[in-house]
Amino acid sequence: MTMILGVYGSMTIVLGPKSSIVFQPSPVFVQSVKVENLKANPGPGPILYGTYRYPPLDVVTTWGESINVSLPSGSYKEWKYYLNCGSSINISYHVSSKSSSVFLIIAEGDVSLTRWLEDPTEPNTTLSWNVIHGTGMITQDIFWSSSYYVALGNLDEDVEVALNLSIRASLHNTTNAFYKCDLANGPCSLNLLFSDGSAAVLVTPGPQQNASNEWYVKLSYGPRWVTYIFGIGGLTLLVFGAFNFLNKLQCAHEDRAGVRSEGTERQRAPLLPHKDDDLSSWGSSYESLPQDEKDLGFLPGGPIDGKTLVDGETSNNTRHLCAICFDAPRDCFFLPCGHCVACFACGTRIAEAAGTCPVCRRNMKKVRKIFTV
Repeated sequence: MTMILGVYGSMTIVLGPKSSIVFQPSPVFVQSVKVENLKANPGPGPILYGTYRYPPLDVVTTWGESINVSLPSGSYKEWKYYLNCGSSINISYHVSSKSSSVFLIIAEGDVSLTRWLEDPTEPNTTLSWNVIHGTGMITQDIFWSSSYYVALGNLDEDVEVALNLSIRASLHNTTNAFYKCDLANGPCSLNLLFSDGSAAVLVTPGPQQNASNEWYVKLSYGPRWVTYIFGIGGLTLLVFGAFNFLNKLQCAHEDRAGVRSEGTERQRAPLLPHKDDDLSSWGSSYESLPQDEKDLGFLPGGPIDGKTLVDGETSNNTRHLCAICFDAPRDCFFLPCGHCVACFACGTRIAEAAGTCPVCRRNMKKVRKIFTV
């Protein structure tokens, strides 16, 4: 769509007499060229030719035009011509007032003319810059095919200027054209050949007496829709393929990251301490004693000092005695497991000797004493 609306969009062209301009768009994107004359002039009009290839610039013609103009102070006047490479302009002038000076310039394109209008006294903005007075002549050769302006500018008092233009124009050869259409009969449309790369050549007639010698032509291009349809479809597939590839790449990266994390967890699993699922061991109160006493079955025959309970003692007294010595009350608990099964003296000996809780076998960090008030 950028090609349709941008590079190959419609445009309006202003042509002078004896002009020859070639349009050769890419046949891949453009199917036809349509030309329409926007300003009907009396007499013959521009002619659109179709050639199989780019036509050579081997036709030379000479034509002239006389211009008489009155220039008020602070005004300018311009005339536009399309000239091909190899052309030349010869201008003879006569200024009515010998005391007045007038600027006579030849500018290439709209940009050069605009720069000159911003500062008429700057000589480096145009192809040819001259301050004329009286009678004289200037000559300028053309090295690039483009639109050129011949302009007069007056900064002094009102003055009349007479110009005689003699132009030696190089034109494209249309002898072998396969298509010819006169715009005086209406719009012309030329279908471009896809394989040969044909060209459209627009030629204007010579200057006419008592008539305007400027033609305003609208040029538009017909797109080759097959190219755009296949192009948009191919671009869509390319974008879809790119997104699919990036999606697979992301999934593969996530899978590799998952495998590495699982391997790390398996390697670290033996190093992690086993958590006690017994909720009763989280506290440090006497409520954990029943579970603690069940876990003390590893003690053979009772306490390590060989002492046994006297027959007739109540089980309530046993629950509050140290499971190691059975002499002192249970007045300490282990950190971080929180088991309370020994007195402070026995707990301190266990922490210094084994360093593990006799109930859950977890490493002990500290032994805390329980103070009663």
